[in-house]
Amino acid sequence: MTTTPSSQPAPRHGRVLLASPRSWCAGVDRAVLAVEKALEQYGPPIYVRHEIVHNKYVVQSLQKKGAVFVEQTDEVPEGSIILFSAHGVAPTVHAEAAARNLVTIDATCPLVTKVHREAIRYAQQDYDILLIGHEGHEEVIGTTGEAPDHITLVDGPDDVADLSVRDESKVVWLSQTTLSVDETMATVDSLRARFPQLTSPPSDDICYATQNRQMAVKKLAERAELVIVVGSKNSSNSVRMVEVALNAGAPAAHLVDFAHEIDEAWLEDVTTIGLTSGASAPDALVDGVLQWLAHHGYNDVETVTAADESITFALPHELRQKLR
Repeated sequence: MTTTPSSQPAPRHGRVLLASPRSWCAGVDRAVLAVEKALEQYGPPIYVRHEIVHNKYVVQSLQKKGAVFVEQTDEVPEGSIILFSAHGVAPTVHAEAAARNLVTIDATCPLVTKVHREAIRYAQQDYDILLIGHEGHEEVIGTTGEAPDHITLVDGPDDVADLSVRDESKVVWLSQTTLSVDETMATVDSLRARFPQLTSPPSDDICYATQNRQMAVKKLAERAELVIVVGSKNSSNSVRMVEVALNAGAPAAHLVDFAHEIDEAWLEDVTTIGLTSGASAPDALVDGVLQWLAHHGYNDVETVTAADESITFALPHELRQKLR
């Protein structure tokens, strides 16, 4: 039987709300560029401890250029070059590298370094430090390593009831930089209710890029029936953005690494899609999703701006010295 035109599904026509800012932050841009510059100056292999940033595409791209990602320092041949990822490492890792005569390049995000310095300073003043973050995350491991005898991990408000400190007048909170702002402040409120004299760090530990991207995704959630976040599942800031979208009222939100992971069933009865990406996902992946959506009838693109970003970070000093 021949199908008449009237019985065929009508072509979709929808729009995309494209978040700004999105994609790489200054810390990620610096870390990825550090690996590329190290490969240019020294040649492969350049060993990188842990993923340089939490993004599958970025890691695979750097592997093709000669980067070798390892989990432990003792996997690196003695005398080789090792680059520390944007998430930071504990002092014990620097000691391990020195013991193996490794040439180190430290690509830790300067905003993570700031939290490390705060941990050291408060530990020197004999504070109990309550570190808000997710257990097992590389950044948390690195920060805890700066003052292990003073730091207690707090993985959300549910952890607060069981906490004990030595002196309630000398308690400070710090946080992982990639958390949800709302989630972190809920934990801080619980901590302050438990410890009224709780000290706050001199400035927010949650990085500017994380905050800006979460503000942008909230704007998308107000207007879109579906929010798509481009990023990897092991990217804390990307996962948090999905949660922020849902908490801000988006009927649906999903995390994808690549355009082909989008399920067409998500588009049913959806006229407006919000699109953004985590701070570790390159904009090329967003472009791929835009092309996929255009092919499926979402041709109108509107940029939704939450903040302007102009921050840049210099390359790690080890590479700057080599360039000079």
